[in-house]
Amino acid sequence: MRIALVGYGKMGKIIDEIAQKRGHEIVARLKETPSAENLNNPDVAIEFSLPEVAFDNIKACLEHKIPVICGTTGWLEKKEEVENIAADNDSAFLYGSNFSLGVNLFFALNEKVADIMKNVDEYSCQLEEIHHVHKKDAPSGTAISIAEGIIKNNPKFNAWKLEETQDQELGIFAIREDEVPGTHSVYYKSEVDEIEIKHTAFNRDGFALGAVVAAEWIKDKKGNFTMKDVLGL
Repeated sequence: MRIALVGYGKMGKIIDEIAQKRGHEIVARLKETPSAENLNNPDVAIEFSLPEVAFDNIKACLEHKIPVICGTTGWLEKKEEVENIAADNDSAFLYGSNFSLGVNLFFALNEKVADIMKNVDEYSCQLEEIHHVHKKDAPSGTAISIAEGIIKNNPKFNAWKLEETQDQELGIFAIREDEVPGTHSVYYKSEVDEIEIKHTAFNRDGFALGAVVAAEWIKDKKGNFTMKDVLGL
């Protein structure tokens, strides 16, 4: 495949290495807004940039009918608009708050546990996420996905909130620490014990591999997708 990397920070560089090891050609490494000229006719674009430029990057690619895999978080108020742009341009879009295989299995496990716990009133629930100090958004996109999975399956909660919560709000505690790639925990706590499910990333390689696998999967497809589609979850 011919892949354009939109955003070329730490993640972009790891994706570059992994994609080439899997036999793909990197035809663009962009730190600027994509255009017909600088994209260099790719089969797919992988977008890992910053929240403030992600929408413009994705829009430019989709309007050139280039499928987009996006891992940038912190811009999701415009996600529905992006999905409409993909449909209007007969292209394809896949957003992942986290492309790691393990995290996507964790998402499925989290929803199952939330469904089990919905009728057990003795336990309260809260989330914690730990990331490196360079991360721009809080809570993380992964933590938001986890929270949404709980809310969908447990009627005790109708919204999430950063830090302090009340009534039916689900609390997310965001910690920024050193060079931590990403740790996400869900706690169910009663007066006598605590149940914890947790995912710990050791490095960024799993995120990058998942993004390349998603790019391989989306080639020649039309529509809006998630990693559940890629993994058959």
